Amino acid sequence: MPTSEDLPQEIDKKINELIAMVGADPASIEGDLIGQIIQSSLKMIKEKMNLGQIKLMVRSFKEMRYAYHVFNQYQKKGRRVSIFGSARTPENHPDFKAAKQFSHEIASLGWVCMTGAADGIMRAGLEGASKESSFGLSILLPFENANHTVLAGDPKLINFRYFFTRKLMFMSHSDAFAAFPGGVGTQDELFEGLTLMQTGKSNIVPIVLIGGEHETYWQAWEHYLQNHLLAKGFISSEDQNLYYRAPTVADAIQHIQQFYRRYHSSRYVKELLVIRMLSPLTARQILALNDEFAQLLKHGHIFATSAFPEEDDHLDLPRIAFEHNRRHYGLLRAMIDRINTF
Repeated sequence: MPTSEDLPQEIDKKINELIAMVGADPASIEGDLIGQIIQSSLKMIKEKMNLGQIKLMVRSFKEMRYAYHVFNQYQKKGRRVSIFGSARTPENHPDFKAAKQFSHEIASLGWVCMTGAADGIMRAGLEGASKESSFGLSILLPFENANHTVLAGDPKLINFRYFFTRKLMFMSHSDAFAAFPGGVGTQDELFEGLTLMQTGKSNIVPIVLIGGEHETYWQAWEHYLQNHLLAKGFISSEDQNLYYRAPTVADAIQHIQQFYRRYHSSRYVKELLVIRMLSPLTARQILALNDEFAQLLKHGHIFATSAFPEEDDHLDLPRIAFEHNRRHYGLLRAMIDRINTF
């Protein structure tokens, strides 16, 4: 663990002893990171943080630790789709029925459905899926009672004090997002996902916009996006690739499945973006990618490769890699579609 410049050197020794006491190696990467967390906590005293600031940091850290602990126990349950939508939608509304149908059908394909565990669209998303295929990320609000949720008493129901820690868990544990009509909270969650993908701060996953029969909500939303954001240059045309307005529930599910037809996952290895796939591309297909998506390249070209030494997961999957310029993520989304449709 590197020596802290702001704390007495003997504290570093004590921190290393604490890490060793719980069975970790202080010299390991994990031990070093835990040491940095302890150091940062002690610095709050030296830097005279006020009580409110300390409470916020402690509570948010504890929320994240507990949520990751729960998620880590269910890593093998399958891919997860987060379902967003209004808590005010009544059960006789077409949107409620569509959300319930969506969660039921996608859960039958092995997916786990995650919602905010409140009423409306969130309840529909949990009712459509079985309890075993559901996750609830509830926010503690004075006018909502987590004990009334479909998942009351289930260990997969996690209660959050803060919206930002809750959104972090949605964004970091979702393999797809399904947004149904809703209010400010729904729009916040949707734009959070779009912003993170547009800026390369999260993995690219499918975002589908779904409504009930004869619903025009997403048509109006897209009209606003095109006529007030795109037309005025606030977003790029390629950013529209980051979402898909689905005409039906069946079409939304097909779109999500198509995204994972060949594409599996991606990560950066130093300067290279590595895309893992379920089946390899031919030399001709890779040439086509180089021709069609040259705008994504910083240097060099797209090439086939095996797993890099820095990778520690999915080592058996075929890969392509290239030096990404860290821009044009909407175009990168289009490239994933191209990989899937070869």
